[in-house]
Amino acid sequence: MFDEPDPGRRDTVIAEHYGEDVVWHEPDRVNHGRTELARRAAELRAENPDWVYRPAGPASGLDDIGHLGFQYGPPDGRPPMVSGMDIARTRHGVIIELYTIITEIHQPS
Repeated sequence: MFDEPDPGRRDTVIAEHYGEDVVWHEPDRVNHGRTELARRAAELRAENPDWVYRPAGPASGLDDIGHLGFQYGPPDGRPPMVSGMDIARTRHGVIIELYTIITEIHQPS
């Protein structure tokens, strides 16, 4: 959903995969509900519109917890600017809580 440039399609993806009262924990803020999740995703997209979100390895999960490493940065094989992991808690097949943990930030050269 972070790579989706169209707000309507992004909202559809959010409605399909995130609970209405989802809580997203970022390193510097906590976002409550789908509306704040969509707003924040749009902000991140606007900051670096050409950057892409790439999985770093396979997703893994156990019971109601899932994990996916990620890289975020310029496209076309250039090195990522941000690396980290998302850890999600689900209920009834949708994400109800998301934790984004940043493990590396690279400064542009």
